[in-house]
Amino acid sequence: MNRFQVRKVAVLGAGVMGAQIAAHLVNCKVPVVLFDLAAKDGPKNGIVSRAVEGLKKLKPAPLGLNEDAALIQQANYEDHLALLGECDLVIEAIAERMDWKLALYQMIAPALSPSAIVASNTSGLSITQLSAVLPESIQPRFCGIHFFNPPRYMALVELINTPTTQPEVLDQLEAFVTSALGKGVVRAQDTPNFIANRVGIAGMLATIQEAANFGLSYDVVDDLTGKKLGRAGSGTFRTADVVGLDTMAHVIQTLQANLADDPFFPSYATPPVLAALIAKGALGQKTGAGFFKKIGKDILRLDPAKGDYVPAGGKSDPLVDRILKKPAAERLKLLRESSNPQAQFLWAILRDSFHYAAVHLAEIAESARDVDFAMRWGFGVKQGPFELWQDAGWQQVAAWVKADIEAGKALSGAPLPAWVFDGRTGVHQSEGSWSPSRKAYLPRSTLPVYQRQHFPESVLGAGAVAPLDAGTEVFRNDDVRLWTLDGEVLIASITCKLHLISPAVVEGLLKGVELAEAGYKGLVIWSPDDVFSAGANLESAMPVFMKHGAQGVKPEIKKLQDAMLRLRYAQVPVVAAMRGIALGGGCEISVHCARRVAAMETYVGLVEVGVGLVPAGGGLAYIARRAAEMAGAANVTNWATADLMKFAMEGFTNAAMAKVGTSALESKKLGYLLDSDIIVPNKDELLFVASTQAKAMFDSGYRPPLKTLFAVAGRSAIATLKGQLANLRDGGFISAHDFHISTLIAEAICGGDVDAGSMVSEDYVMTLERERFCALLEHPKSQERIMGMLQTGKPVRN
Repeated sequence: MNRFQVRKVAVLGAGVMGAQIAAHLVNCKVPVVLFDLAAKDGPKNGIVSRAVEGLKKLKPAPLGLNEDAALIQQANYEDHLALLGECDLVIEAIAERMDWKLALYQMIAPALSPSAIVASNTSGLSITQLSAVLPESIQPRFCGIHFFNPPRYMALVELINTPTTQPEVLDQLEAFVTSALGKGVVRAQDTPNFIANRVGIAGMLATIQEAANFGLSYDVVDDLTGKKLGRAGSGTFRTADVVGLDTMAHVIQTLQANLADDPFFPSYATPPVLAALIAKGALGQKTGAGFFKKIGKDILRLDPAKGDYVPAGGKSDPLVDRILKKPAAERLKLLRESSNPQAQFLWAILRDSFHYAAVHLAEIAESARDVDFAMRWGFGVKQGPFELWQDAGWQQVAAWVKADIEAGKALSGAPLPAWVFDGRTGVHQSEGSWSPSRKAYLPRSTLPVYQRQHFPESVLGAGAVAPLDAGTEVFRNDDVRLWTLDGEVLIASITCKLHLISPAVVEGLLKGVELAEAGYKGLVIWSPDDVFSAGANLESAMPVFMKHGAQGVKPEIKKLQDAMLRLRYAQVPVVAAMRGIALGGGCEISVHCARRVAAMETYVGLVEVGVGLVPAGGGLAYIARRAAEMAGAANVTNWATADLMKFAMEGFTNAAMAKVGTSALESKKLGYLLDSDIIVPNKDELLFVASTQAKAMFDSGYRPPLKTLFAVAGRSAIATLKGQLANLRDGGFISAHDFHISTLIAEAICGGDVDAGSMVSEDYVMTLERERFCALLEHPKSQERIMGMLQTGKPVRN
């Protein structure tokens, strides 16, 4: 197979974006060298060194593990240009100055590998103009690449070609960015600000203008334009603060400088409030003030009339909240017809988005799908503008937009394109998405990289089969579906809310193991959303507890523990395909599987202390067993307390403090993923990789581990841990109840009242777990924590 091999990447420019792109490459285990100018004072790599150190302080964290910053090779243009010859991909990410970029290209061109792809990470400069300065030999390998900020978390990458870019170069780069970096790729035309920023910034400008028209404050607008509208939770003005008001102004200036003939050109004017904030250095989150300002714990909003900050906290009208919960067609009709200014505002910004996207589609994108994906992946919307329009009834919405344009209510008098009214019911259908420039429906890309995605993200109307309706169903109960795509691997999908572990989930997983052993090569536990499992369903256990007390719950806990061991000792490999949260019981399911395949953004931990309990699904038995295994691997022969405690201490601390890995990389460091497990950058490849792993393990002669005894640290280690906990309690760092819970965790992990080095079984430690879990169920302080979590969703500290 011929594929683009990326042995090393060079990132040119150690600014905010360049450094974070380098960090994401390191997260994905891609070797990277980060360049910048030679420092005038001190070490020549000083600019890069400061940028790399700065990565450790940024929030949200660009690095999966802060210590991985050391993996970023540092370089400067004076001393290290020769390193470019080792790089298969060179990403330029310096400031948005055409003259600076062109000068840099002329400097680096002689040092580039003859086969390297060169790409400019720009948010809107002309890729064709940038290409023109390069030697003719490099132009076919040059293109635009636009990562969205922050690169680790934002899915979107736009790729932009030039008239001289070889098609295979974009294909190779798309495959690498999709699979190795985990991104959603959209091909954009070489137009100002490309797709997402063109549509998104125009939408933000429209929102600012319409908010002023309807007299709405910034906090109310953010509440209206956040999750309630199916958009990013930060809304509009908070998003602008996070992005940076200077960055937003730069993108606006690109529109102003290049789109004088655009029918929406008047709406590209820099809002006076934005210009005023920038003039006084209030650039948003990075300067501590923008549209919002935080003082201590208080959030203030700008009051433009007063020119000062006032308390924030304004919310949307309950009437509008109810409207926003309606189906799309009814929702838009009610918003348009309502006399409520908030409803009128929402209709106005939605109308503006439909109008703008339709008028510019042919110019900025190959198809409507590219616009909808760009907005979904780059701006966090649930539905792109064309999806929502189609969902609400294409022709009816088109008629409403047309009427508003003719009445002078829209931002521009430009008419909707003729294709909008050709009798269509939308722009997405099973054969593809509408391309006005080609006057045809274009299908999804057929690049080989997408064959690894069994259920890629799709747009409304494309007719994609929902994962939980796909394949051949073998078994289903209320909370689990067992099914197969290929007849070789059985898939278990937990279907209940947050995939909380209930008796039905336990039943389904046990049935899955039974069926997999009887006729499949393995069992893969996978669900098509951003939750592996949020833990046990405490609410479902409450009726049993209320009727029979803790003793009534104990048999259910035993069933859960037995199910965990059934997963561990299954005769075929059980693989956990994880993304999003795997907490409490979800963590325990995963650690008892033969292997874990985790998306980069997988957050794993034992968090039971937050509800006043101890892990009781084998999590503490896992920690105890792993401590003994690690001690054995380190050739420990003296099972004295200190030797075993050294290996058990980290697991104890993680459970007692409810530590959660904030990436798959950190989850591996915490011990919830192993070195043999696989981290997959692209979440849509999880099922493919997990199924491939299960088949490979089976075909390699898989046998489950043998049940063995292992050594525990015993009573003396418990005494030592209690002493340390007492110091924390007496110092006010933990409560008396935290001390009690942590002591019970220590007792289970260390094997209870036994000598150091005593050999015990998993069943023995699970019995200790079960007894302590049930004792805590009857403790008033734990009951307070459980009820607090059930009622508010937030932990209670008592």
